[in-house]
Amino acid sequence: MGVILSEGAAKELKRVQEEQKIEKDLILKVAVAGGGCSGFQYSLNFIEESNIGENDTKTEQHGIQVVVDKKSLLYLDGTTIGWHEDLSKRGFTFENPNATKSCGCGESFSV
Repeated sequence: MGVILSEGAAKELKRVQEEQKIEKDLILKVAVAGGGCSGFQYSLNFIEESNIGENDTKTEQHGIQVVVDKKSLLYLDGTTIGWHEDLSKRGFTFENPNATKSCGCGESFSV
């Protein structure tokens, strides 16, 4: 199944790439890192193709190249990355079916 990038999240990523002059051929790496108030944090970074590992999963979604390393995929399989924007909050959202608990801000989780 992998990680699913919503159309809204892809649109925002393209806007960020253009605004911050990030090269179009860089790939979005979605990963999990230890930390945050619930144990794990989500990580989104643009990387060069040469930094992709041989066991990483790479897809293209809505015009964005997305890669997830094998270890992170264990925690992220089936996760949908969205974009939320209203008067009180804006940012990427993570709907992770593997998370048993998440913090109030939605940026960290536990399994």
